[in-house]
Amino acid sequence: MSVGAAMAMLVACGNRPEQYVLPSQVMDFGVLYKDNCAGCHGQNGRHGAARPLNDPLYLALAGKEKLMNVIAKGVPRTSMPAFAIKAGGTLTDQQVARLADQIEARWSQPGEFAGVALPPYSADLGDREHGKAVFVAYCSQCHGDGGTPGSKGGPVVNPAYLALVSDQSLRTTVIVGRADQDIPNWRTYTPGHPMTSPEISDVVAWLSAQRKLPGN
Repeated sequence: MSVGAAMAMLVACGNRPEQYVLPSQVMDFGVLYKDNCAGCHGQNGRHGAARPLNDPLYLALAGKEKLMNVIAKGVPRTSMPAFAIKAGGTLTDQQVARLADQIEARWSQPGEFAGVALPPYSADLGDREHGKAVFVAYCSQCHGDGGTPGSKGGPVVNPAYLALVSDQSLRTTVIVGRADQDIPNWRTYTPGHPMTSPEISDVVAWLSAQRKLPGN
C-alpha cells in the first residue's frame, strides 16, 4: 500500500461518524436526565409539572437512598413511572445510581440544613378530623377553608389532582412546598410557627380522605 493510500484511509477513518452507544451504556448525566426526567421535572430540575428535583430542602428530606428508590421503582398509582429494568423500565442499576448521585451532587446543599430538625420523610396518617383544623390554620389563606381555590393557590381537593398523587407525595408537598412556585414549606406557612410532625400527619390524613375512590 502506498503512503498516499494509507493517509487517505486515516483521513477517512477520522471523518467517520461517532460510534453508536447502546442505550444501556449511556452514563452521561445530561443525556440521562434529559431523556428520562426533564419532561416532568424541568430542564434544570425546576419549573416542570412534577416536583422540582433542584430543591435542596426536598433532597435533604428524602436523602439519596429514597431518591434512588423512587427513580428505580416509581410510585404506584401515580404518574411517576419505574425506570429500573428490573421494575419494567429501561435503565440499568448503574444509570439509576448515576442519576441519583448527580442530582444530589449538583442540587443539594446539606450545609443549609445543618442543625435543622426535619420532619420525618414518611409517617402513618394522623387524625383527619384534626387535620381539617390544621388545614384551616396553615393552608386556608392560599387554598380556602375547604381546599377549594383561594386567593393564591389552586384546589387541593380536586379529584383529578388527588387521583394523581400518593399520600407520600401529599406529605412531601406539605413539608417541602414548591420552591419553584414560591409555595411555602412547613416552616414558613405561618412565620415563627412551623408545623409539628403530628400536624403534618393530620393534615395529610384530611387531604387523603378527600380522595374519591373508584365507585364513590
